[in-house]
Amino acid sequence: MIRLVASDIDGTLLPYGESDIPAEIFEEIDRLERKGILFAPASGRQYTSLRKLFAPVADKAPFLCENGAVVFGPGNPGPVLDKTVMDRALAEQLCRSIIALRGVDVLISGENTSYLCPKDREIVDLMESKGNNITLIPRPEDVPEDIVKIAAYCPGRLEETWLALAKPWKNHFQVAVAGAEWVDFTLADKGTGLTQLCAALGVELDEVMAFGDNFNDEAMLSIAGRPWIMEGADPALKERFPNHCANVADVLRTL
Repeated sequence: MIRLVASDIDGTLLPYGESDIPAEIFEEIDRLERKGILFAPASGRQYTSLRKLFAPVADKAPFLCENGAVVFGPGNPGPVLDKTVMDRALAEQLCRSIIALRGVDVLISGENTSYLCPKDREIVDLMESKGNNITLIPRPEDVPEDIVKIAAYCPGRLEETWLALAKPWKNHFQVAVAGAEWVDFTLADKGTGLTQLCAALGVELDEVMAFGDNFNDEAMLSIAGRPWIMEGADPALKERFPNHCANVADVLRTL
């Protein structure tokens, strides 16, 4: 029996380039909630941004935020059920390495705030468009709280950013490409977040259905009892997960 559905957003619920969750998803979340099945968005986005994106159902949903580094329960606001904190000295060193790269900006995530040391307005405008809580700081050392995720924003420079950062940092943090413009660093992943959420809710992993489309969803898909991969996913991922779908809502209607 499925008691929890966890789903990636960009490329899964939300086609790349679009900004609004389809209304049919909210209808299915409401229907599932009445049947005692919770729906948990799982994303690299922050809590405030996710609540705005899922506004019609935000109070009844738990959220796996910052790629699983912060887990919120249902409510308004929901309680923090788990938080995975990065080593402060290493996190600041990584931030400085990102800032040193030409054409690359750093985004530093606290529990529910995005801290930026912007080189220009582009990353600020982007985060504002996503509805994030934003604080501008002169340097990474000025972040006033625990750091849970660091992201390199590298439009047009993804490959060179990956080559510059992945190898020296992969032994310290989880490193993942997130879309075409981001490289993310955390101690957690969506699998970590899902495990902690299930423990807090008393749900077995075998009772979870999960949806994803990218390699940063792999840890979550690997531990869920019923994983689904999107038709547009990388062929290597589609080989690993036999259940494929073009539309999440169509699968939800079978529950």
